[in-house]
Amino acid sequence: MRDQARLLDADDPETRRSWWIATASMLIIFVGWGAPYVVAVALKPIAADLAVPRSIPSFATSLAYIGSGVGGIVMGWWADRVGVLWPALLGSLMVGLGAMVASGGSVWQLYVGYGLMVGLLGNSATFAPLMANSSRWFGRRRGTALALVASGQQIAGTVWPPIFRYGLDSIGWRATLVWYGVVALAIMLPLCAVLRHRPPPLSARVAAEEASRPAFPLGLPPNLVQALLCIAIVCCCIAMALPMAHLVAFCSDLGFAPARGAEMLSLLLGSAFLSRMLWGRLSDWLGGLRTVLVGTTAQAAFLSCYIFVDNLWALYAVSAAFGIGFGGIIPSYVLTLRDLFPASEAGWRIGTLLLFGLGGMAIGAWLGGYVYDWFAAYEPAFAIGVGFNILTVALVGTLVLRDSQPRQRSLLPA
Repeated sequence: MRDQARLLDADDPETRRSWWIATASMLIIFVGWGAPYVVAVALKPIAADLAVPRSIPSFATSLAYIGSGVGGIVMGWWADRVGVLWPALLGSLMVGLGAMVASGGSVWQLYVGYGLMVGLLGNSATFAPLMANSSRWFGRRRGTALALVASGQQIAGTVWPPIFRYGLDSIGWRATLVWYGVVALAIMLPLCAVLRHRPPPLSARVAAEEASRPAFPLGLPPNLVQALLCIAIVCCCIAMALPMAHLVAFCSDLGFAPARGAEMLSLLLGSAFLSRMLWGRLSDWLGGLRTVLVGTTAQAAFLSCYIFVDNLWALYAVSAAFGIGFGGIIPSYVLTLRDLFPASEAGWRIGTLLLFGLGGMAIGAWLGGYVYDWFAAYEPAFAIGVGFNILTVALVGTLVLRDSQPRQRSLLPA
């Protein structure tokens, strides 16, 4: 056993540079994924200023998620061939400029800025490619590293909403978007320089193990496994997006100040960030698939609480619990793909998976606004989200029952 551990250490690509790259990737994602939270915090003022229902600005967030997912497949393919530096530079530039375009004050500018620039050409080039690239720099602690990189989204949700709330009160939502774009360009572009290095090649032993992977992971055709995971992540992310996109407005409807809603959103995403590294360590031990099952079960339980709770302090508690519940789900999905499929397929498979995940986020963000416009309440939307989450648990649970060796596979430094 000790000899096996030494062999694994020798083959593990992890170095100090690996952690620098993972940290830089996390910071780029943190800055770039601040853009959707402008709409989350300013949903009601944007709708009032543009004289449109809430589903209109909500759809801008949906377009950003859809664009990030669709573009992620192409950007992942591009990064596999030229390295991650050039896609990251393009994405950083588009996020900053897209926020400025979205501040123009019309619906079409909001949609072009968020859907085309922030989404399709922006975060698409920083999320999926950086996740895939970071996965190639690590072996046995890949789950922990992926949790660190993906936590950029949660840090964004923790840090940006209070800043945007202050900007909204001080200078309005349009100027807030402009200044966010300036800050994004100033931070993201220099960080891309850290990504100029290419991942190390696979060792001979790991390359041989890659070649000997079973043709039918979990005893199923590989593309069927991919499809089932894509369906699961859509359902999961529909539920995940509802509080993230509508918590501020939900709290305002209950009679609480918008600042309280922004604080709850920060608490929710801060809890997700603080728990994400624990989820990452758990996934290194359990394997990605079982960690997804645990996380989605917790998410369903805590999302259901929003249907019944209307007390301020109870909402703070539910928001913190919901954040802890979903904190490790997305990186665990990515780890599941790296557990089941060879590294040579990582770029397009991860990009495709995240396309469906971001599509689920887009549906959830839009669905919350649509259901509210129909019922004048958010509780029915939360109930629908719980239903989607239960479907995720059923799908992932079925795959877990077919997974006989998660522990051994997760130790391979592929």
